[in-house]
Amino acid sequence: MKHLILFLFIIITAQSAQSQTINKKNTDSIAQDSVKMTKNELQTVEIVGRSTKKYTSDYSFAATKTAALNKDIPQSISTITKELITDKGAFYLADAVKMASGVIPASYYNQYTIRGISQNEEGQIINGMRTRQYYFLQPLTSNIERVEVIKGPSSATFSSVDPGGSINMVTKKPLAVDRKEISMSVGSFSTLHGTLDFTGPLNESKTLLYRVNGAYQQAKSFRDLVKNKSFLISPSFSYIPNEKTAINTELILSDMNGNLDRGQPIFGAAAGKTSLNKTPISLNLGSPSDFFKSKEMILMTNFAHKFSSKIGFNASYMKQTWTEDLQEHRTTNAFAVDINNQPVTNLAMMQFVQRQQNWDIDNLSAYLNFDFKTGKLNHKLLTGYDLSSWNKNKGGGQNAARGYLLKDGTVANTFVLANSSNYQTITVDGVVMPKPNVEYFNLNNPTYKITSPEDYTLNVRTALPSALTATNAIYIQDQIQWEKFTFLLGLRNEWFEDITNYETSNELKVKKTALLPRVGITYAVNNAINIYTTYLEGYQPQSNTVTLMPQTGSLPAGSLFDPLKSDLKEAGIKTTFLNNSMSFNAAIYEIRQRNILMNANDPANPDLLVTRGAERSRGFECDLAGYITPDWQVNASYSYIDAEIIKDNNPALIGARKQNTPKNSANLWTRYNFKAGSALQDLGIGFGMQYQSSKIPWFTRDFTLPDFTIFDAAIFYKPSKSNVQIAVNAGNLLNKTYWLGAQNYLRLFPGSPRNVSLTITYKF
Repeated sequence: MKHLILFLFIIITAQSAQSQTINKKNTDSIAQDSVKMTKNELQTVEIVGRSTKKYTSDYSFAATKTAALNKDIPQSISTITKELITDKGAFYLADAVKMASGVIPASYYNQYTIRGISQNEEGQIINGMRTRQYYFLQPLTSNIERVEVIKGPSSATFSSVDPGGSINMVTKKPLAVDRKEISMSVGSFSTLHGTLDFTGPLNESKTLLYRVNGAYQQAKSFRDLVKNKSFLISPSFSYIPNEKTAINTELILSDMNGNLDRGQPIFGAAAGKTSLNKTPISLNLGSPSDFFKSKEMILMTNFAHKFSSKIGFNASYMKQTWTEDLQEHRTTNAFAVDINNQPVTNLAMMQFVQRQQNWDIDNLSAYLNFDFKTGKLNHKLLTGYDLSSWNKNKGGGQNAARGYLLKDGTVANTFVLANSSNYQTITVDGVVMPKPNVEYFNLNNPTYKITSPEDYTLNVRTALPSALTATNAIYIQDQIQWEKFTFLLGLRNEWFEDITNYETSNELKVKKTALLPRVGITYAVNNAINIYTTYLEGYQPQSNTVTLMPQTGSLPAGSLFDPLKSDLKEAGIKTTFLNNSMSFNAAIYEIRQRNILMNANDPANPDLLVTRGAERSRGFECDLAGYITPDWQVNASYSYIDAEIIKDNNPALIGARKQNTPKNSANLWTRYNFKAGSALQDLGIGFGMQYQSSKIPWFTRDFTLPDFTIFDAAIFYKPSKSNVQIAVNAGNLLNKTYWLGAQNYLRLFPGSPRNVSLTITYKF
């Protein structure tokens, strides 16, 4: 690996030294990409949108809470821009973020493995602010300017976040130029998709800007019974009255109505022997009457003011409300049994679940920044306060129907058959079996019936306790520049409080505190090449890691288990070449995390949680993006991940491979536009490739998901001097059968077969 890094370093240095001039019109600086909104630089809050149109973004606000070129930040950051999202036809977040190195979608949910570390915490980070919602439905990308994957634990910036990395979605902000765009798409699986994006100034002085993004999607799936309908509208306004002050206010309204797809089941499997093709990839154990409804409102306000050229104040506030309404049929992760308690492997034991809940979320970030000198040292000092507050409101609840019907008319709420003489019985295919509360799913004769809650005895009724999870933090950060060195030093102190049964007479409180350091060093080899090293620590109270897992007993998980702790050691290189039209980043790293909380995967006790001692992930990754020629763009990434369990209560697992993590993965997307005057002058072509090596499922080691390589392509037609573009995108050209991830034999997540979409875009 060291030799590979050295080889890449030599090549890039040589290319940079040649000073090739490929595409001067695409050379961008941080100022051109919207940080300098007026005559001066507003330091940290993104007020005006990115005006360039390319596969690279040169800067980040969120990684250090101050506007900085990515090459000056001592941490790996992979960026997916809206141009790449559009050309690839990535309607959903997972389709976009998988193009970043080391990011592996683990299921159909909004859930990923980053650098070999499974995400523990649901929700999303939007404009550097942390939201809260379950991850079952994928968000649309129509209002996203770029997706930043900030690798490693970023607790020094975002508070409690996942050790593998943070996915920060940066929304589209207003521009000072008039741009309007409407797009409509049709595609496989009855997909209909429409978007609009209008932006520009509202007055002659261009001190008041606006932007409106909207999207509607209606689609089915290659999966049985799965459908979704999504609506999004997001108006945004920026007010820049003078060179010292800027304000942006943004509203996001999102309404998603779909299905919670639990994946493809395989029954009667023999460990390591049964083919994953034993059942069709379309097979779903749900019901036509199942639904998952999610409604969200986010209001964000960003404010920046410069008291002088050396002192500035910045503040951001986010208010979010989120509700969910769920009704689903799902397996209990167990086979049916006959009256003698022997498994019947062509039948799945089922349960019916309802859940409703709603949340209020508040985020506040306020800080001062100072520019000053001490001798030969230039300082960018930042000090501030963060608040993140998640309130699960009273009134939420979850009902379930499961177990077996007894002769006295009651229901045995059990997953394990007890005294067989007490149960009502039925006969299925000649086998006498206890009668279930929810009808078994018969693999030999799959049938889908419209059902209602009245068809079952809801024998498990749970009031979801109100809760408040709050993190208060103060921090200080100093970016010190000395000659060719830049030092990034940070220290953050967090006070975490988790209150279960919030605002009731039996509140249960858990309090934690943590001191988190951050050290990074960047060395500028020349104007085009920076090398860096960094050390970070991460911290997550377990209350933040288990909201998708059932709570254990009456105490919050934060009081039952030690916090999840992690650290990152990383070194890398960041460079631009071909006259700044191409960027290349590479890194080697090691992440360690301790006190990992997991579901025990015990069918007899599905609520049982256990901790794993420690895991370690080491690897190498690289990202390449930009223009090869003025008409040829490319985005490519590669990741090698060596992730393993290093401490566990089960000695057999020590040294075992980490779940849902391919050792090797790669992504490529490239677009070429034929030159004016050629026979194909109005045409462009796109080509993509995705590769992943084999993976171990999340909850079992009985089988391995095979490696896969899939290919995508696109044709773009834009007549000369026209504002219309027609694009045809084709995914999985060779119709490869593959799996994104798996939990066990009853929950596999197959990838989409061959699919095609037609998109017409009009700009005016």
